Amino acid sequence: MPSSVLNISVDCAEPYTLCQFWSEVTGKPIPDTDSPGDDEVGVELNDGTTLLFLRVPEPKTVKNRLHLCLQPDIPRDEEVSRLIGLGATLVNDLRNPDGTGWAVLADPEGNEFCVLRSAAERAATS
Repeated sequence: MPSSVLNISVDCAEPYTLCQFWSEVTGKPIPDTDSPGDDEVGVELNDGTTLLFLRVPEPKTVKNRLHLCLQPDIPRDEEVSRLIGLGATLVNDLRNPDGTGWAVLADPEGNEFCVLRSAAERAATS
Protein backbone atom coordinates (compact mmCIF):
# COMPACT_ATOMS: atom_id res chain seq x y z
CA MET A 1 0.00 0.00 0.00
CA PRO A 2 1.44 3.43 -0.90
CA SER A 3 2.01 6.28 1.56
CA SER A 4 0.06 9.54 1.65
CA VAL A 5 1.46 12.97 2.40
CA LEU A 6 -0.12 14.17 5.64
CA ASN A 7 1.87 17.38 6.18
CA ILE A 8 4.13 19.60 4.15
CA SER A 9 6.37 21.06 6.84
CA VAL A 10 8.25 24.35 6.67
CA ASP A 11 10.96 25.20 9.21
CA CYS A 12 10.74 28.83 10.31
CA ALA A 13 11.41 31.32 13.09
CA GLU A 14 7.82 32.53 13.64
CA PRO A 15 5.27 29.81 12.80
CA TYR A 16 2.12 31.82 13.49
CA THR A 17 3.28 34.87 11.53
CA LEU A 18 4.38 32.78 8.54
CA CYS A 19 1.17 30.77 8.72
CA GLN A 20 -0.83 34.03 8.56
CA PHE A 21 0.93 34.83 5.25
CA TRP A 22 0.20 31.38 3.82
CA SER A 23 -3.37 31.51 5.12
CA GLU A 24 -3.86 34.62 2.97
CA VAL A 25 -2.08 32.97 0.01
CA THR A 26 -4.26 29.85 0.11
CA GLY A 27 -7.47 31.35 1.45
CA LYS A 28 -7.49 28.71 4.19
CA PRO A 29 -8.09 29.76 7.81
CA ILE A 30 -5.74 29.18 10.70
CA PRO A 31 -7.52 26.92 13.20
CA ASP A 32 -8.82 28.64 16.35
CA THR A 33 -6.67 26.25 18.39
CA ASP A 34 -3.47 27.82 17.00
CA SER A 35 -2.13 31.08 18.41
CA PRO A 36 0.93 33.37 18.35
CA GLY A 37 3.83 31.78 20.18
CA ASP A 38 2.91 28.21 19.21
CA ASP A 39 5.79 26.08 17.95
CA GLU A 40 3.59 24.42 15.29
CA VAL A 41 0.89 26.17 13.29
CA GLY A 42 -0.77 24.96 10.10
CA VAL A 43 -3.49 25.42 7.53
CA GLU A 44 -5.40 22.51 6.00
CA LEU A 45 -5.31 22.45 2.22
CA ASN A 46 -8.10 21.23 -0.10
CA ASP A 47 -7.01 17.59 -0.07
CA GLY A 48 -6.69 17.34 3.72
CA THR A 49 -2.93 17.84 3.69
CA THR A 50 -1.68 20.37 6.23
CA LEU A 51 0.83 23.07 5.37
CA LEU A 52 2.60 23.01 8.73
CA PHE A 53 5.02 25.66 10.05
CA LEU A 54 7.51 24.50 12.66
CA ARG A 55 9.68 26.69 14.88
CA VAL A 56 13.41 25.96 14.53
CA PRO A 57 16.33 27.88 16.09
CA GLU A 58 18.49 28.20 12.97
CA PRO A 59 17.79 30.70 10.15
CA LYS A 60 17.32 29.73 6.51
CA THR A 61 20.72 29.91 4.82
CA VAL A 62 20.47 28.30 1.36
CA LYS A 63 18.03 27.82 -1.50
CA ASN A 64 15.12 25.47 -0.80
CA ARG A 65 15.52 21.93 -2.13
CA LEU A 66 11.72 21.57 -2.11
CA HIS A 67 9.22 24.30 -2.92
CA LEU A 68 5.54 24.82 -3.67
CA CYS A 69 4.27 25.67 -7.16
CA LEU A 70 1.02 27.62 -7.06
CA GLN A 71 -1.59 27.68 -9.82
CA PRO A 72 -3.88 30.64 -9.10
CA ASP A 73 -7.54 30.98 -10.05
CA ILE A 74 -6.81 34.48 -11.32
CA PRO A 75 -4.25 35.47 -13.98
CA ARG A 76 -0.67 34.73 -12.91
CA ASP A 77 0.50 38.35 -13.04
CA GLU A 78 -2.41 39.51 -10.87
CA GLU A 79 -1.57 36.79 -8.34
CA VAL A 80 2.11 37.78 -8.31
CA SER A 81 1.09 41.36 -7.53
CA ARG A 82 -1.34 40.20 -4.81
CA LEU A 83 1.31 38.04 -3.14
CA ILE A 84 3.89 40.81 -3.22
CA GLY A 85 1.27 42.99 -1.53
CA LEU A 86 0.98 40.33 1.20
CA GLY A 87 4.73 40.43 1.88
CA ALA A 88 6.32 38.11 -0.70
CA THR A 89 9.37 39.23 -2.67
CA LEU A 90 10.17 38.55 -6.32
CA VAL A 91 13.27 36.33 -6.47
CA ASN A 92 13.43 35.47 -10.18
CA ASP A 93 11.10 36.57 -12.96
CA LEU A 94 10.91 33.77 -15.51
CA ARG A 95 7.77 35.07 -17.24
CA ASN A 96 8.04 35.31 -21.03
CA PRO A 97 6.57 37.92 -23.40
CA ASP A 98 4.29 35.24 -24.92
CA GLY A 99 2.66 34.65 -21.50
CA THR A 100 4.43 31.39 -20.70
CA GLY A 101 6.82 30.94 -17.79
CA TRP A 102 6.50 31.54 -14.09
CA ALA A 103 7.63 33.81 -11.27
CA VAL A 104 9.76 32.68 -8.34
CA LEU A 105 8.83 34.48 -5.12
CA ALA A 106 9.89 34.14 -1.49
CA ASP A 107 7.63 34.25 1.55
CA PRO A 108 8.45 36.65 4.43
CA GLU A 109 11.05 34.19 5.83
CA GLY A 110 12.74 33.65 2.46
CA ASN A 111 11.20 30.30 1.45
CA GLU A 112 10.96 30.17 -2.34
CA PHE A 113 7.80 29.23 -4.23
CA CYS A 114 6.63 29.56 -7.83
CA VAL A 115 3.52 31.13 -9.31
CA LEU A 116 2.48 29.40 -12.51
CA ARG A 117 -0.16 30.39 -15.05
CA SER A 118 -3.82 29.86 -14.19
CA ALA A 119 -5.70 26.98 -15.83
CA ALA A 120 -7.51 29.50 -18.05
CA GLU A 121 -4.19 30.99 -19.20
CA ARG A 122 -2.82 27.53 -19.95
CA ALA A 123 -5.94 26.59 -21.92
CA ALA A 124 -5.79 29.83 -23.93
CA THR A 125 -2.28 29.04 -25.19
CA SER A 126 -2.81 25.31 -25.88
